[in-house]
Amino acid sequence: MQKLYIDLHIHTNCSDGLLSPEQVVEIAKKKDIAAISITDHDTTNGIQPALKEGSKLGVEVIPGIELSVNSKYSSEGELHILGYFIDWENIEFQKKISIFREARIERAYKIIEKFKQININIDKEKLFNMSSSSAIGRLHFARILVEEGYVKNIYEAFNKFLSFGKPAYVAKLRFEPEEAINLITKVGGIPILAHPYYSNFNTSTMISTLVDMGLQGIEVWHSKQPKNISENLLRIANKFNILAIGGSDYHGVDNESHNLGSPKIPYSILLKLKKYRLKNYEKRINTGLYR
Repeated sequence: MQKLYIDLHIHTNCSDGLLSPEQVVEIAKKKDIAAISITDHDTTNGIQPALKEGSKLGVEVIPGIELSVNSKYSSEGELHILGYFIDWENIEFQKKISIFREARIERAYKIIEKFKQININIDKEKLFNMSSSSAIGRLHFARILVEEGYVKNIYEAFNKFLSFGKPAYVAKLRFEPEEAINLITKVGGIPILAHPYYSNFNTSTMISTLVDMGLQGIEVWHSKQPKNISENLLRIANKFNILAIGGSDYHGVDNESHNLGSPKIPYSILLKLKKYRLKNYEKRINTGLYR
């Protein structure tokens, strides 16, 4: 019997990925990935086209999102919270995340001005055409810098210009952690802490603060994460009896450590996520939230 695999952390060109939702689904099909989740930053515009393509090709698509939240402990002062099985068409939910997309546009203009001050002119039209939903982020700037020859690669773009404390850095509007967790749960979603290792937010003490706010899981497996880190994160997830999930954090560029479907996450992880979804639904029924 063929073993089924999943990838629960994927970005499309609706935020800072390179590929369309349809292209992402096509790649998943070619790689025999049974299920994926589209988790774009501050937008759900990629979900419907991915669902449609997934239905045609036989790839299960889980509606998701990735939200940025404040944190005084993490690198650059922020964490990312993933939301799975969200009611992404909810009107109030859409109103809320639209505020953050608009803030991304304002931030983009501020970054453009900072680059002007160091004699680097960013083509605005080119920049805003890179995201189909105007969810502009630093990765878009980094790609332009590479294309224009200002830097050799994405890493150098961040290290030289875009990271915290660098000449073109501008902080983005973020949720408070409890606000993001509540927003996700209110639309039936499951809030999960994304890549805690890369956010320098990976101790039991740190994660417990989010669990107390309603966090229901952590991203234990990630494409660029050492095995011993994943093992430690799994221990933390088990300690708090929360979900352990994983994904590639794919942005449309294949390399040795960052392919769609890498690391290999068994379908059994998605089954556990679905059980949490059912449990959350039953809880909301019992507390009258769906009456």
